[in-house]
Order: sequence, then structure tokens, then C-alpha cells
Amino acid sequence: MWSGQRFDQAHLLPDRSPAEARSKPCRTGPEPSEFLEQGLARDRRLLESGAQVRAVYQQRFAVVPALAEFFRRQTELGVEVRLAPVVPLNMILSDRRFALLPIDPDNHEAGAVLARGSALVRSYLAPYEYCWHTSSTFGHVEQRRGGERLTEQQHAAIRMLAAGMKDEKIARSLGVSLRTLGRVMSEVMQELGTTSRFEAGVRAAKLGWLD
Repeated sequence: MWSGQRFDQAHLLPDRSPAEARSKPCRTGPEPSEFLEQGLARDRRLLESGAQVRAVYQQRFAVVPALAEFFRRQTELGVEVRLAPVVPLNMILSDRRFALLPIDPDNHEAGAVLARGSALVRSYLAPYEYCWHTSSTFGHVEQRRGGERLTEQQHAAIRMLAAGMKDEKIARSLGVSLRTLGRVMSEVMQELGTTSRFEAGVRAAKLGWLD
């Protein structure tokens, strides 16, 4: 059994898992209804034990009624639920000492691998915290500093571009084709008044759009 102060969870795990600890979920995809119920039961146990429970989901899942209701119920329990434009990787992090990661990110049924050690886990904590800090509280629409005319998809694309991600990974994270990504980036550059992606990233940073 894992124990400690913090636990970052990527998937809703069945009760037989060792995920009885401090919990903060980071999920990229919707879960079957039975797993959602198991997740709520687990979150309740964690909160009752004094755990801090946080969850980050992709924003697009909030429009799915079943998932929106799940997020609402989590919030009622005391889970800190946030929505991010992009959640690039499912992961479970516990107290900065353990990391549970998918063997194959494209096949959630392939199983997972458990990594131990603060030095190793720290490298996975960084993207989790990035998702957390670029997300918004579930049920609350935050005001952006500039770029109000950009869509969430465009904001996510420019953030990932500025982070140095390749087109293939950006397109995969957004769930779009490379052709669609090219159109999205062209719209962003037009909005920023730039002629290159590099210039767009620099200008977006200066405008505070990446904060």
C-alpha cells in the first residue's frame, strides 16, 4: 500500500490496486461508468484519511454529460478538479517518490510500470504541475490576459509550440490531423501578426498568453 501526503492519479483504478494514498489525478480520456464509481469511492476514502486530492482533465471532456456529472460529484467530495487544454500523458505520482505510467500511452489496456525514486519521479511531476498551472477550475471560466479571440485549441497549440513540442505530438495531443494543426497555427500567427511560428511563440510569451 502506498502512503504519504500526495498522490497523482492518471487512471481510475479498481479497488485491488495499491492506490490507497494521497491523490491528485491527471487524466487524458474518459473512463467507463463502473470505474467512475470506483474512483469516487476511492477519492472519498482518501479524503477521509486526510489526503489532498487533485484532478486534471482535458477540457473537452467537460462537455460529456456523464463526465461533467462525475467532475461535479468529485468537487462535492472535496476533490480539486481542474480542466486543462491538453493533458499529454496519463500518470500516477505519489509523494514525489512513486510514478505509475502506461506501458503504451496509446493503449490504456497494455498495463503500467511502477517507477520509484524522487529523482526519477521529479521528471514526471514537472508536466503534471504544468498541466495544473495552465488549467482552470472546473465550473469556473477564467479571464485570459489578452488573446481573448483565440480558441482553447489555439491557446493549447501555441503553448505546446512554445514548449518545443513537434507538430506530430501537438496534433496527437489535440486530437487533430497535421493538416488541421497547420490551419490552427496559421490562424494563431494571423492573430499575432507574425510570419513564423518561432516569432509567434516569442510574441505570445511577451503578451502573457503562455502564463
